[in-house]
Amino acid sequence: EVQLVESGGGSVQAGGSLRLSCAASGFTFDEYAVGWFRQAPGKEREWISYINNGDSSIYYTESVKGRFTISADNAKNSVYLQMNGLKPEDTAVYYCAAGIHLKALYLVWESYDYWGRGTQVTVSS
Repeated sequence: EVQLVESGGGSVQAGGSLRLSCAASGFTFDEYAVGWFRQAPGKEREWISYINNGDSSIYYTESVKGRFTISADNAKNSVYLQMNGLKPEDTAVYYCAAGIHLKALYLVWESYDYWGRGTQVTVSS
């Protein structure tokens, strides 16, 4: 069975850090690109970061650049999102997704092939 499972969410104060994990089962990450998305209450889901081991590309949305770092560990079939300097506006449910041949569609949630169920991140001021 193919699964993506996020973990590592929680509640922190502003300025704190969290490390999210996205673990895959049923397929190997080294063939896929992985994106992180988030959805805040009352808002649309937004793309925040992307990693493609195949061509070593890594992208971030502007609001998280310099604060978040995406990385992959193919041996553990996992992708991580290190989040530092968290702000209350980072509060959201965070999701990972995996896909092949995304090209410019890595920003689009529906373009991926597999999706996790999300992990809650709450940042208090």
